[in-house]
Amino acid sequence: MNKHLFLFGGGPPFTKKMAKKFVQETSKKNSPISFLVVERVGWKQYIPNYTSSLKELGVEDIQILPLPSTPTNKVIKCLNDSSGIIIGGGDTNVYADYIVDTPISKVIKEKYEDGTPVAGFSAGALISPEHCIISAKDNVHKEFQQRSGIGLVSNVLLAVHFTEWNDQNHLREAVNRYGEQTNYGINEDTCVYLLNGELHDTEGNGVYSIEKGILKRNH
Repeated sequence: MNKHLFLFGGGPPFTKKMAKKFVQETSKKNSPISFLVVERVGWKQYIPNYTSSLKELGVEDIQILPLPSTPTNKVIKCLNDSSGIIIGGGDTNVYADYIVDTPISKVIKEKYEDGTPVAGFSAGALISPEHCIISAKDNVHKEFQQRSGIGLVSNVLLAVHFTEWNDQNHLREAVNRYGEQTNYGINEDTCVYLLNGELHDTEGNGVYSIEKGILKRNH
């Protein structure tokens, strides 16, 4: 079973090509797409930014699962019945608290392993790998942070809002700490698509990697 992971370096919408690919893969099952989003002030007004590009491609059934107000057992049931999973953006530590550190994480990983496409935006992307690396620009302590991720892929380090946050040093520190494994600095309005854990395609404003100490642009 092929495994599909869409990692976006910023907030919505889906980039056009990746929206089509995500819809193509989710349409193979006649079941809803689940959207996990952490509640914050004004969160409801952002929902159309995530869903509109999918609806334009004919997707009709998207179930919104706000956290933490949706009971965990309901989230798990909805995820198990899903054709695709979207994880929104926001405060990465809070997303990790409500998803990674709960039973929800295990279900997402099981669904992904079973071929259900997963798309993560910013915080949603950062919590997807084995290691969740959080920039000093993304937490109240203004420091490099590391914690466990969902574990959809291993040996992959991610930085988001890469050029916009000028976060080359953050990605370098991650590489220094974990060794030179696969790493991506993903710009906003940009997606990295991993097929079976390997880079298959990109779309957008730029993807960077550090190779042998040198920052290179992949796309």
